[in-house]
Amino acid sequence: MAGRLDGKIAIVTGAGCVGPGWGNGRATCVRFAEEGAKIFAVDLRAETMEETLDRVRAVGGEIEPYLCDVTDRAAVEVMVSACVERFGGVDLLVNNVGGSAKGGPTTLDEESWDRQLDFNLKSVYLTCRSVLPHMEAAGGGAIVNTSSTSGTRYTGAAQVAYASAKAAIIQFSKVTAVEFAPKGIRVNTVVPGQLHTPMVETRLAGQRMGGDVDALLQSRIKRIPLGWMGDGRDTANAALFLCSDEARFVTATEIVVDGGMSARCD
Repeated sequence: MAGRLDGKIAIVTGAGCVGPGWGNGRATCVRFAEEGAKIFAVDLRAETMEETLDRVRAVGGEIEPYLCDVTDRAAVEVMVSACVERFGGVDLLVNNVGGSAKGGPTTLDEESWDRQLDFNLKSVYLTCRSVLPHMEAAGGGAIVNTSSTSGTRYTGAAQVAYASAKAAIIQFSKVTAVEFAPKGIRVNTVVPGQLHTPMVETRLAGQRMGGDVDALLQSRIKRIPLGWMGDGRDTANAALFLCSDEARFVTATEIVVDGGMSARCD
């Protein structure tokens, strides 16, 4: 049976993960490979991609790892060229790079503000900037940018730079989608909520609950009407739909993956 992405070449940034399990980038690589895509997996550190590579190869997928700082314009341009040289083009781009830092406008220092916007937002701009000409020349493509419900509502922590960047990703995607729609390029956003990814154990619990993972998990679950947390596979499935031909008439919009949390008023 043909896969939904057979013959497609996908760049996935943030393809590694800070620990074992299903982060958004790792899950996206595996799901896309299961559906026939060739994966150009991009991350800053090789060790974070080892499990990603193993999981993709375990399902019979083809994956090429590549190390890149996606906040560096020149490095991103070289990365995209390397993908084109390796696989012959770029059909799909999924931007998964991101991470939060706590602090509001009076407590977050300027350097951290700049770093957060570079990491979460500039990275999306730079990858799109480099990939779009290749898609335009090929006559089409699909881009999915990963935002967060922190960009649409307050989610229990003051993280003003992260929230601002994630909100901006949604509008960046809309504007880009409208501009490039006549070129056959679709651009959409996935908006994950409070998922149970490896980042919960390695980073968030220490930021918010003094390292108490169970306490953090319970506080997050209480906000979710479904009563349980998804993980990176849920983000990946949304991205898969948006990159597939099933979404051929879908562009300049978002899929919220949060178990109903955003619909609550509390």
